[in-house]
Amino acid sequence: QLQLVESGGGLVQPGGSLRLSCAASGLSSDYVAIGWFRQAPGKEREGVSSISGWGGTTEYADSAKGRFTISRDNAKKTVYLQMNSLKREDTAVYYCAARRGSAATMRAAQYDYWGQGTQVTVSS
Repeated sequence: QLQLVESGGGLVQPGGSLRLSCAASGLSSDYVAIGWFRQAPGKEREGVSSISGWGGTTEYADSAKGRFTISRDNAKKTVYLQMNSLKREDTAVYYCAARRGSAATMRAAQYDYWGQGTQVTVSS
């Protein structure tokens, strides 16, 4: 079983930055693809970014391009989402997810394990 724990959420002013972390543990946590998703109140869950098992391939939603950066440290079994120039519309619960396989994808149905989420609120 694979466990995922997100951290790093919080309250930030528009234009500010946050770095989310997703720590993986358990069996087969090495070199699995990780995705970040978010869900705002009253909205459907959407993909934000994903990274392949070896970190060589990354994907971003249009809303994240140029502002967010995904990276991973496989030695620490942790994936990061650096979020800069945050906007009010980025407010949501952010989830990380892992899939059996190393290919990056932002299709939520492809993911097998999910964390509990961390709240990000962008407000002045």
